[in-house]
Amino acid sequence: MGPPSSSGFYVSRAVALLLAGLAAALLLALLVLAALYGRCARLPPSELRHRGRPDAAPSPTGSPGPPLATGQTRPSREPAGTAAPGTWRPPGPWDQLRLPPWLVPLHYELELWPRLRPNESWASTLTFTGRVNITVRCTVATARLLLHSLFLDCERAEVRGPLPSGAEERTVGRVPVDDVWFASDMQYMVLELGGTLQPGSRYELQLSFSSLVYQDLREGLFFNVYTDQGERRALLASQMEPTFARSVFPCFDEPALKATFNITIIHHPSYVALSNMPKLGQSTKRDVNGSMWTITTFSTTPPMPTYLVAFAICDYDHVDRTERGKQIRIWARKDAITNGNADFALNITGPIFSFLEDLFNISYPLPKTDIIALPTFDNSAMENWGLLIFDESLLLMQPNDQVTDKKAVISFILSHEIGHQWFGNLVTMNWWNDIWLKEGFASYFEFGVINYFNPEFPRNEIFFSNILHNVLSEDHALVSRAVSLKVENFTETSEINELFDLFTYNKGASLARMLSSFLNENLFISALKSYLKTFSYSNAEQDDLWRHFQMVIDDQNKILLPATVKSIMDSWTHQSGFPVITLNVSTGVIKQEPFYLGKVKNETVLTHNDTWIIPILWIKNGTAQSLVWLDKSSKIFPEMKVSASDHDWVILNLNVTGYYRVNYDQLGWKKLNQQLEKDPKGIPVIHRLQLIDDAFSLSKNNYIEIETALDLTKYLAEEDEIIVWYAVLVNLVTKDLVFDVNSYDMYPLLKKYLLKRLISIWNMYSTVIRENMATLQDDYLALVALEKLFETACWLGLEDCLQLSRELFKNWANHPENEIPSPIKSVILCYAIALGSDEEWDFLLNMYTNKTKEEERIQLAYAMSCSKNPWILNRYMEYAITASPFTFNETNIIEVVAASEVGRYIAKDFLVNNWQAVSKRYGTQSLVTLMYIIGRTISTDLQITELQQFFSNMLEEHQRLTVHAKLQTIKNKNLENRMRNARMTAWLRKNT
Repeated sequence: MGPPSSSGFYVSRAVALLLAGLAAALLLALLVLAALYGRCARLPPSELRHRGRPDAAPSPTGSPGPPLATGQTRPSREPAGTAAPGTWRPPGPWDQLRLPPWLVPLHYELELWPRLRPNESWASTLTFTGRVNITVRCTVATARLLLHSLFLDCERAEVRGPLPSGAEERTVGRVPVDDVWFASDMQYMVLELGGTLQPGSRYELQLSFSSLVYQDLREGLFFNVYTDQGERRALLASQMEPTFARSVFPCFDEPALKATFNITIIHHPSYVALSNMPKLGQSTKRDVNGSMWTITTFSTTPPMPTYLVAFAICDYDHVDRTERGKQIRIWARKDAITNGNADFALNITGPIFSFLEDLFNISYPLPKTDIIALPTFDNSAMENWGLLIFDESLLLMQPNDQVTDKKAVISFILSHEIGHQWFGNLVTMNWWNDIWLKEGFASYFEFGVINYFNPEFPRNEIFFSNILHNVLSEDHALVSRAVSLKVENFTETSEINELFDLFTYNKGASLARMLSSFLNENLFISALKSYLKTFSYSNAEQDDLWRHFQMVIDDQNKILLPATVKSIMDSWTHQSGFPVITLNVSTGVIKQEPFYLGKVKNETVLTHNDTWIIPILWIKNGTAQSLVWLDKSSKIFPEMKVSASDHDWVILNLNVTGYYRVNYDQLGWKKLNQQLEKDPKGIPVIHRLQLIDDAFSLSKNNYIEIETALDLTKYLAEEDEIIVWYAVLVNLVTKDLVFDVNSYDMYPLLKKYLLKRLISIWNMYSTVIRENMATLQDDYLALVALEKLFETACWLGLEDCLQLSRELFKNWANHPENEIPSPIKSVILCYAIALGSDEEWDFLLNMYTNKTKEEERIQLAYAMSCSKNPWILNRYMEYAITASPFTFNETNIIEVVAASEVGRYIAKDFLVNNWQAVSKRYGTQSLVTLMYIIGRTISTDLQITELQQFFSNMLEEHQRLTVHAKLQTIKNKNLENRMRNARMTAWLRKNT
């Protein structure tokens, strides 16, 4: 052996053998890990869905196999190349949210075969298989294809082409598919080709796939299990919007990539299959087990995006009618059809279609419309072209729905979804960042439709109550949510789902209404006709819409704008929040500023340089004035001046068509107070509503003093509009006040102040309730507001309210056919239990056990928590955690009890010995929620410490760390409320 190298080091033989052994062991371990990692990384996409789902069933044995790497059918179940989360791959187009523009889909031949059979004990999943042939046009030379696919196992992938053009006849070649893999982060299927597709040529992608249908998800394909005619049955339906089509079939799942569809559904012969278009034909086939299946094919659709593709497979019945030669069918459970529950919806659907056809001068292009009512549909309703899908609670009228707002709700939602046949289906937004172009306008036209068929409806008040009030309550300068967003701001698919919110629907509708108000209805509709006609069967962006409005403006000379329509409207759609405009009636100066939650707190640290171009319609002494514009931070309008000596008054924002709040200087508010006390009817209802809503919101957020808002309520003895009373009561009698035991000094003063003014409107509506509630069936605003009036009167201890509660409950208990009026049922049940004994409580429990509808069971569960008897509430919680003899699965009973007036203290004591059982029944997060509910009135650090100590053993470590900040927030909010309440109490002392 030679001498050791002078640059090395000496290793003995024993150590060398040991190191060699360790190296071999390490290599073996790495090989094992690599094999395991490779195995994990190559799961079929359908099995990725189970990750993080502890209750999910594995893919059933014998279910269709994983993706293919070639164009051949795979005989075995061996996994193919699927890039699972965490698998490394080089950066590429599969990392982008948007598809590359290499291919344009032209047509889909789609076949689906869900294995839904009747008379089975259905598991939580079903298998489905499918095939799709997609004709595409290549725009950029590429040897790689990307399309969307999620949780689908690809069994065959082929590419044919180039396809012949026109009448040319030749043999069509194939482009080899070398590999198929999945980029699951962005939900792509990637086909690596053995050749290059050529620009300008057409090709056909042929894909076979399989996956699972879930009962508990309402995305893609799903199924409902329900009861009809005394039997358990199942149906299958779809929900593709916004990005769930890719979980049903491989596709180009973006709204601008419109194509035509030929759809085929294979289903059990006892079921009916429905899709977007009318049935074209039917045939039968046998499966490998000899079972017969029906093959239903449908006519070709117009060009449409994938999110509008729709299917249903059901054992339903239907009612139908014809409107202008086109069939309308409403499908529902056979019991519901027999009982006439679908008749109201059927009778209004056709006329709504006709009204919108005439309004836009564009005929509905499909030959039929099917509307199906699902037993459970989380999305409420979906506008799929030719097959609208509804939750049955929003489409079907029950016999006891007559004196409710149900007719109005069905009318609104049907009008919204039918409006989408033009806004969304005929003309589709280019991408989801402009989703308001369909949802905002569909929401706006709900009210046009309802007003046309019910001209007596108070349109402005209903729009304010349903749409504007809700979004103004949520919107402010720090909300990072504009109506129209930049495409580049989106990086994940999940962000698209978050767009279905108040800002898209309510703010979008409010901005459409504001646009209509400063143009006029004729110009507004003319511009929309032009827009819809130009972009029919195509796509548009927000700027396209503004261009068509500008064209209409430029063609006339009566309406003059301070800027282009784009400049005006972009100032509203591209920035978050809304302005507060303040008029100084002494000088005529109007200024604008962003609305902040808590103005004083924020204005020292925030700058908001953007301004809005604000249309101001206004009235002076009840007379409408000419439109003016505030296109800078402040401006003088001499015509708005009012002197201290005269009786003039001014209100800005006529009919509350502008998306902003209005403030006045002290003199301005004083003049409005004087008018309300002298002649409240001189101010229109919508503006009495506006004044109350604006004043209380502005006072809550430090723009004006609370006393200014309270002064507006002095006239209320003369107020006979229940919707105005509703606005007052939701601001004065808040949940925080009702459940705050520290409000003892304010309660008697508020009681005396309100009852003196409330008695007149109470007498009006209590008489109606006693004598003929049916007279309110078409009074939508009364049906919406009555519960708050009733609840407040009983809370204030008005004896007639308490007596009426006893009467109605007793009458119902003795004669169940005498239903308690639905709008006030929750209040009646609660006060009957609060005023009663265990006899009333046990009666309600018995009613609960006999009810099958979840909505009714929840209502009864809440009512039972209203008891003021500690042993009853303890027994109630005991029933809940043992799930015996009653399950109470609809809601968390411990939380319900803790949220009640007396139950907070009972629930806290109950947790001492039962917190583990509560945690087991409802989960550990429920304990955190209970902590917040029980601590909802805390106002000191000592109370926080005591509460944390009480819950310390119950919570996990990470929960203990997060609750402190939340409790501090609750404390700070309560301290603010307490200061506000102290000022309200002082004001009440002076004015009671």
